[in-house]
Amino acid sequence: MKVNRKKLYEIIFEADTREGKLFDVFLIILILASVFLVLLDSIPDIHKKHALPLRTAEWIITLIFTVEYIIRIYVVKKPAGYIFSFYGIIDLLAILPGYIVFIFSGGQSLIVIRAIRLLRVFRIFKLSRYTQAGRTLVMALYRSREKIFMFISVILTLVVIFGTLMYLIEGEENGFSSIPVSIYWAVVTLTTVGYGDISPVSGLGQFLASIIMIMGYAIIAVPTGIVTTEMMRLPANINTQVCSQCLFDKHDNDARYCKKCGNSLGIPLST
Repeated sequence: MKVNRKKLYEIIFEADTREGKLFDVFLIILILASVFLVLLDSIPDIHKKHALPLRTAEWIITLIFTVEYIIRIYVVKKPAGYIFSFYGIIDLLAILPGYIVFIFSGGQSLIVIRAIRLLRVFRIFKLSRYTQAGRTLVMALYRSREKIFMFISVILTLVVIFGTLMYLIEGEENGFSSIPVSIYWAVVTLTTVGYGDISPVSGLGQFLASIIMIMGYAIIAVPTGIVTTEMMRLPANINTQVCSQCLFDKHDNDARYCKKCGNSLGIPLST
């Protein structure tokens, strides 16, 4: 049983072995198929004609994800660490909607059931675990989190200031009925979306809008540059080892011990 548990751990949590890679590919296909089923199920004609096959396929996928979730809890040393981790929560969200729908009954719950079933689309977040590019992007975002947070803080400050200024310049008579509405306009303009539902009329308001539009083109490139820089600093091959003790997965390529808890990355799991 000890060997089987260790083997299961390597297959499910590692991607260095042939079995681990096949398992990852299988789950990627399953996740994409599940999301595709959600999209098909939202089309009225397809739902009406093929409700039973779609429901059957969805239940098969849900059961597979359920078995995967249970096995993941079984093979790790500290189940609570996995259950309350980011990926543990995502895995739980991938299976909960399929079971929660049984709690609701009656016609008045149809909207709630529909909303819960649509939560299955969040299974797409499971993909980042099984692809090298996904792990690279997640790690780059994690390393640049402070810069991104500061960037968002600056953007929020700018839209509040510009929104307030536009409210004072244009006023209610030109559609800027409140500061929150003006802030919404500033967000739309700064991101160069430009819905056109609200637009300045006065010369000063149009001048300020022009400045915000020009700033928008420059600002859009900032987060891309931040993340790209962090991606360039990452090693070419990210270690796929996952610590069986604390589930930390950001190890160096030559790591033999977990840099977070010190656990050996090669010691078999204890029963």
